[in-house]
Amino acid sequence: MDWRERALAGRPDLRPVAVEALHVTLVFLGYLPEKEIGTAASTAFEALDGLRAPRLAVREVRPVPSRDPRLFAVDLADEDDRATAVHQAASAALAAARLYRPEKRPFWPHITFARVKRGERRAPGLDSGGLPTAPFVATDVTLYRSHLSPRGARYEALERVTLPR
Repeated sequence: MDWRERALAGRPDLRPVAVEALHVTLVFLGYLPEKEIGTAASTAFEALDGLRAPRLAVREVRPVPSRDPRLFAVDLADEDDRATAVHQAASAALAAARLYRPEKRPFWPHITFARVKRGERRAPGLDSGGLPTAPFVATDVTLYRSHLSPRGARYEALERVTLPR
């Protein structure tokens, strides 16, 4: 992640997201009782049967929100809307099983790579020069448990399915 290291160099106002925590969120479940986790995984993963792995490419850096950002993300191009199809299938299945309430905002494929540190009032934009733009195929869909702490979230992979290319 050479680009990210260069972009964040000299930026004490930003906290990089750990490399192992970089991901595209398809569906954010929030809290689930332990006994429902296996059902959520099988429900979501079964809904993905027959779908191909998304092909994504970095477009640009986006501050979120655009004024007084709390985080910086890379916006991803979603070739043939395959990531959107994966999101919609999992979302619909989980909602039908009453394990998830779909968000009102549209799905946005992105990767959060830096967060504004607590106590910082304004975070100036980041230079997106030199962003890696080569497309990549995202074959793995993983159900994560997040463990929150003041240093940031740590993600524990619980179950995973691999989509065909």
